[in-house]
Amino acid sequence: MSIEQLDLILGWAGVVLTLMIFSYILADNVLYRLAVHILVGAAAAYAAIAASVNIIMPWFETTLTGNDTNAATISLGLLPLLLVIFLILKLLPRYAHIGNGGLLFVIGVGTGVALVGTVTGTIIPLANEAGQSLSREEETVNGIILLLSTITTLLYFQYLSRRNPSTGEISNRLPMRSLRYIGQGFISVTLGALYAQAILTSLVVVNNLLRTQVEFLLNQLGG
Repeated sequence: MSIEQLDLILGWAGVVLTLMIFSYILADNVLYRLAVHILVGAAAAYAAIAASVNIIMPWFETTLTGNDTNAATISLGLLPLLLVIFLILKLLPRYAHIGNGGLLFVIGVGTGVALVGTVTGTIIPLANEAGQSLSREEETVNGIILLLSTITTLLYFQYLSRRNPSTGEISNRLPMRSLRYIGQGFISVTLGALYAQAILTSLVVVNNLLRTQVEFLLNQLGG
């Protein structure tokens, strides 16, 4: 099969799948569900192949078949395999408690990496940027807004409250409530901007997809 024939088959497959997806506008039908199943299956197959080529095979070569393998390398390389076995045991109700160790390790490592990444990649750079902006007169307003938004957004996610001795109700003091409302406003603006950006990006993707499919159809119908 030549490259031209393969491109032709893939082009018509793309047109058919696009029409199947857009058939959802009319109603939830079999064609749409079939297209979704094809998309999920292709994505799962791609993920499996990528994991095999980029993770499993390099791990196998480094741990078992490498030229410089020793006891320490093999022991360290078998640790992921042990975690995989623990996670598989979570599927068996009888041995699910054994798999909690692997799950806790994965969650702990993920939380640690996320926390370090947030502090070093977001909070500290924002604080430095705010400090540098405050030192420049032309960017003082931007620095104040950046610093205020960072502090109030972090305060919005704190859940420390005081109980009123007379009424027993749990509430925050007025300054803390005010700062949390300000942080909620910044979060709302940020989420709105992200949502608008996502919609615009989706429209651009759909426009490019439709243009590609229409150009393909015109080229085929025009000979």
